[in-house]
Amino acid sequence: MRPLPLAACLALAALPLAALTAQQETPAAPAPVEAAAPAAAPAAAPAPLVGNPDTGRTLTYTCLGCHGIEGYKNAYPSFKVPKIGGQSADYLANALTEYRNGNRKHPTMQAQAQSFSEQDIADIAAFLSTVK
Repeated sequence: MRPLPLAACLALAALPLAALTAQQETPAAPAPVEAAAPAAAPAAAPAPLVGNPDTGRTLTYTCLGCHGIEGYKNAYPSFKVPKIGGQSADYLANALTEYRNGNRKHPTMQAQAQSFSEQDIADIAAFLSTVK
């Protein structure tokens, strides 16, 4: 016979105590039922994320290797890499989200974007949109 894990032993040991405690409590009176519950208000849309350019600056350190923000030079001169500095924040956020979700296909960009949260994407877009 295989021994039970410690957590299972503790759960089994606590079971009689929980049953005893439940028997000692008196049942509460049922709450009065209201005639009609008011209609639920529609859920408010979540507020759009506001990106922090300072945080975005630290998150974009790997972008420089290919996109070469400073002077738009990249590590691979013969490889076509789009300029991302100065693009609109909405465009950048949408592009990163599409890479993260797999709607845009590029292995390196998909791998990078999968590690970003929604806030990270907003921060990155906020910083890159300010780069001239």
